[in-house]
Amino acid sequence: MIVKITAEDGTAGWGEALAPVAPEVPAAIIDLLLGPLLKGADATTPRPNWSMLSQLMRERGHLVGHQADALAAVDIALWDLAGKLANRSIAALLGGAFRSFIPTYVSGLPRPDNSQRAELAVEWQQQGATAVKLHLGHGVDSDLETVDAIRQAAPGLRIAVDAHWAYSLSDALRLSGELADRRAWFLEAPLAPEDEEGHAELRARSRIPIAVGETLRNRYQFSRWLRNRTLDIAQPDVGRTGITEAMVISELSAAQHVPVAPHHSVGLGIVLAAGLHVSAAIQDFLVFEYQPTSTKVGEAVLHRPLDTMSNGFNLPSGPGLGIEVDETKIRSLAKES
Repeated sequence: MIVKITAEDGTAGWGEALAPVAPEVPAAIIDLLLGPLLKGADATTPRPNWSMLSQLMRERGHLVGHQADALAAVDIALWDLAGKLANRSIAALLGGAFRSFIPTYVSGLPRPDNSQRAELAVEWQQQGATAVKLHLGHGVDSDLETVDAIRQAAPGLRIAVDAHWAYSLSDALRLSGELADRRAWFLEAPLAPEDEEGHAELRARSRIPIAVGETLRNRYQFSRWLRNRTLDIAQPDVGRTGITEAMVISELSAAQHVPVAPHHSVGLGIVLAAGLHVSAAIQDFLVFEYQPTSTKVGEAVLHRPLDTMSNGFNLPSGPGLGIEVDETKIRSLAKES
């Protein structure tokens, strides 16, 4: 879902939420509830505007679900608009960038079998990639076979595993132990996302870091998970949290000495740029997720592609998000759907 917010002088800010299923629902929330409240508001104050809107939403499902999608998209657009009006990048508005190059890992090796996945891993290693995250959760033995195939073919790549919430605690413990023996980087989303106690026990017993966060939407959820020692790596997704909440989450994580590795899913170029600005402004930053296919597809809505390499992104340097959105293309694609 893409959002455009226009100031009275004609300057526009763009936002995007990861709402792949029924984006019409959060769009209706914006049209009926959030949009009318923004009319006449100060376009240079994204945080107060977000606070006003989030307080409203507490009476309508709190800060999760479709409401969170709506808030995230609007929040990104508000920051983009404020940056353009101030002629400053979002990273600058957030207090300054700790880095202008955002290191990444390659997310996924989309091939049908381990042999072809291994070939693709070799290609990425030759192109300069330093790490890969495998999209697994197909059974412990099957997952380990894939890890072993990639490790043997491309020993220079760090390997992380996304288990996609597939395992029981006993199987997750077995998998994490085997991955630790293989010197894997981290294990992401091992248990059902509602199982906080299971994650806490797994994290206490695992010899590799446990990464969690893509299903968590706000500071209150992350605060509880951090307080209960359920994760080693925090993974907020700006397409689900917005920029304001992502920055609060990063500070809460830093207070618990938990590094932040922002999650990035199948968004378009708008939410990708937002994730890069957040990554630049986080002090205790670990790594950003690079989805090669969705990055290429998502650049279709931009006049110019982002500066992408196999091991990272250069931070967009223009005002706001630092991108030029192709509104004509967006409207054309919207008609096609």
